[in-house]
Amino acid sequence: MSTLFHVSDLHFGAEDTAALDAFAQAVRDERPDVVVMTGDLTMRARSREFAAAQEWLMALSVPVTIEAGNHDLPHYYKLWSRFFRPYARFERLERAIERPLDLPDVAIVPLKTTARAQWRLNWSQGRVATQRLSGTLDALDAVPAGLIRIVTCHHPLVDKPGGQSEGRTRGGHASLAALAAAGADLVLSGHVHDAFDIVWDGGSRPVRMVGAGTLSERVRATRPSYNRIDVDGGNVRVTLRELI
Repeated sequence: MSTLFHVSDLHFGAEDTAALDAFAQAVRDERPDVVVMTGDLTMRARSREFAAAQEWLMALSVPVTIEAGNHDLPHYYKLWSRFFRPYARFERLERAIERPLDLPDVAIVPLKTTARAQWRLNWSQGRVATQRLSGTLDALDAVPAGLIRIVTCHHPLVDKPGGQSEGRTRGGHASLAALAAAGADLVLSGHVHDAFDIVWDGGSRPVRMVGAGTLSERVRATRPSYNRIDVDGGNVRVTLRELI
């Protein structure tokens, strides 16, 4: 059995200190096997924000895996950094905190959905590049039989129904169909700051889409929250936990 805490959109620089403290206390009390963080660790990708995020994540003292969110790339007015070194600070943090995971019944495979630029005005929205999807599909294909396959990304691949915000990820529907065919069981994401847990049945097999809320001050319909995910053999239980 494996327990994952799925958290997203910490937005250091606009973080909710009480929510962060409550989450850290839950980690100390329950000792999950891994904390899965699906992007937007920072508000403006500033060095001090990444430093604060690194200090907080390392203090959890459990394995952590992180994905980049659109807020983790340099802002639009920092064009040189945005185009030529968009992931430099994020990757430095990633190297500092991530270690290989060894879970008995779960494989976690990343899919990057952020873009340094794209042919639309809102660059914060998601995009799945062909090369990135290909790498994720190859990684899924290498997962041993019998494991629950979890894909982690920042943007929801398809818009969640009934929400106040939409992901509008380009290439999302086709990517989700390809992930389903490759055996993905869950896709974890963030970005919209509202929790959701739905089954997408638009491909060759159903895929469960699970979104985390936020631990920042930038709340929407869901209060600051995270997901506890328990995997026991082929059974997956997702529990939404609202903090304050």
